[in-house]
Amino acid sequence: MTPGMRRKELDALLPTFRELWHAQPFREPRPNWALNHPALTEDLLRLDEAEVEYLADDTGAALKFIARHLPDVACLAGLEALPIKTAARLAIPGERWAWEIPGRKRSQIEAFAGVAQTGDAPILDWCGGKGHLGRLLALVRDVPVRTLEIDPALCGAGQALAKRLSLCQDFSIADALQVEVPAGCHAVALHACGDLHRRLIEQGAKNGVARFDVAPCCYYRGVTGLYQPLVPDGQTLLSRDDTRLAVTETVTASPRLRRRRDREMAWKLGFDAYRRASGEYGYKSFKPISAAWFGGQFPEFLQRVATREGLPVPGRSVREWEEVGWQRLHEVLRLSIVRQAFRRLIELWLVLDLSVYLEMQGYSVDLGIFCERSLTPRNLLISARRA
Repeated sequence: MTPGMRRKELDALLPTFRELWHAQPFREPRPNWALNHPALTEDLLRLDEAEVEYLADDTGAALKFIARHLPDVACLAGLEALPIKTAARLAIPGERWAWEIPGRKRSQIEAFAGVAQTGDAPILDWCGGKGHLGRLLALVRDVPVRTLEIDPALCGAGQALAKRLSLCQDFSIADALQVEVPAGCHAVALHACGDLHRRLIEQGAKNGVARFDVAPCCYYRGVTGLYQPLVPDGQTLLSRDDTRLAVTETVTASPRLRRRRDREMAWKLGFDAYRRASGEYGYKSFKPISAAWFGGQFPEFLQRVATREGLPVPGRSVREWEEVGWQRLHEVLRLSIVRQAFRRLIELWLVLDLSVYLEMQGYSVDLGIFCERSLTPRNLLISARRA
């Protein structure tokens, strides 16, 4: 199935189920779908912790669970399946290239480099940080690499690492949203966020980039209001929060980080319940909260946030709001399974928007998976070459 065909099919189906993936149980104690489908809601709220973790992690299983009550959802089964790209074995001479790279990040880079297209075009390493990906490609491909990065400190560190290996890798300190993408190059981008990967694809295609290998990330970055697709003829409308849904997986998070996430969510929900009880109905977005505020006890947290938000300082019943927060978290984690079931499909729609745009600009596009989810859930790779 070509990217254009897959996008057309997915774009026809996603709006049909918008009620399910657009609602946010964190903000809405009972979304409309929960009121309209009480049996599904009851089944979700009965799930134990292991079942919640399993369904939150496996979107295919979550869709099947929902389809027990909403049979029409079954038509989405299999749409998110993509081929796993075959990786070439990299002839890496020793370990010196991988100085300073954490293990999982190194594995991501090696997997990406193993499936990236080959050729003799000079490589543009887009938003490359210290240039780890560019350094590996310069080493195994023996082609000149230019790493573009906005942070001077990262560029300096990357240039020093390249010099230690005597590689033909140069660094340009520049804002990727302002520079022109050079024609004829092979552009690579591993997890450039939001507007950064969209800028590379849109401007690079117009300027005549020879090849692309792009693994997008953080699709919500740069989105205000509704997402503006590069191919504007679709029916699917995504808000910034909808695009954020695509990157909400915690598959690579440690148990400690998950426990901390749950605690922070429960405390926020406890404050939200207190705020609503104080007369401010409806959800109000949280301003950023210092991590230090979560380091103490809940009463201190609630008093600090209430003071900041101009609410009365809570009295003796503070602990009750913490209990309410944990109870709300119990419900939110279960009801959110419905939304999370569409997570990969939303991400795929966003990646297909980029892929079909490249097809329209005359590129041959191959879309697939470049590594296991255990390395990174953002494992979709767009490979394109000018026909």
